[in-house]
Amino acid sequence: MGKNLPQASRATGKKPRFLVAEFYKSPGLLPEDLNRIAAAHEYREFKKGSLLLQEGQRADAYYCLDLGMIRSFATNPSGDAITTGFTGPGEIAIEVASLFLGLPTEENMQALTDCRVWRIRLEAFQQLFNEIPAFATWGREWMTQALLTHKLRALRMITETARERYLRLQEEQPEIVKVVPLKYIASYLGITDSSLSRIRKEIRG
Repeated sequence: MGKNLPQASRATGKKPRFLVAEFYKSPGLLPEDLNRIAAAHEYREFKKGSLLLQEGQRADAYYCLDLGMIRSFATNPSGDAITTGFTGPGEIAIEVASLFLGLPTEENMQALTDCRVWRIRLEAFQQLFNEIPAFATWGREWMTQALLTHKLRALRMITETARERYLRLQEEQPEIVKVVPLKYIASYLGITDSSLSRIRKEIRG
């Protein structure tokens, strides 16, 4: 069920600009820029289990996650749902290929918990990108970091053991380990549920 930004600010005690600004860290963005950016977002809530994006759809927006946890997953030829990523508070849930190329997505985005997000549609993003230089700078820097993160994950799936990957996840993204069901974490790490249970038992000693 969607709500507008003023309602969101009453729920948290913060003004909408400051809530949205937390996602856009760029020293060049002026207060008036952040006001425009905030105005382009709409506040929405998703119940646990809801799909923000479903396979076959064309993405037309991305989501700044304020509260909750989102899982991204795709279905392999055998019909198994394979976890491709998680989005936690303060992060952005986006399907880049579908959003910017207009392709039907092969991924799903599902709320693993009740979620509060700020959604911005592609048309609004493009207008801000073209009209606010500092926002365009932020966008390029965010995309560079996202590509680097994706590359490192792909390499670590090859060069690290399952135990090392789990320990890294535990250290770098502890919230995932706390709130995400083990079967989804195992899928994300490329191992079976039983293998992950064994690793966790070994770590606990």
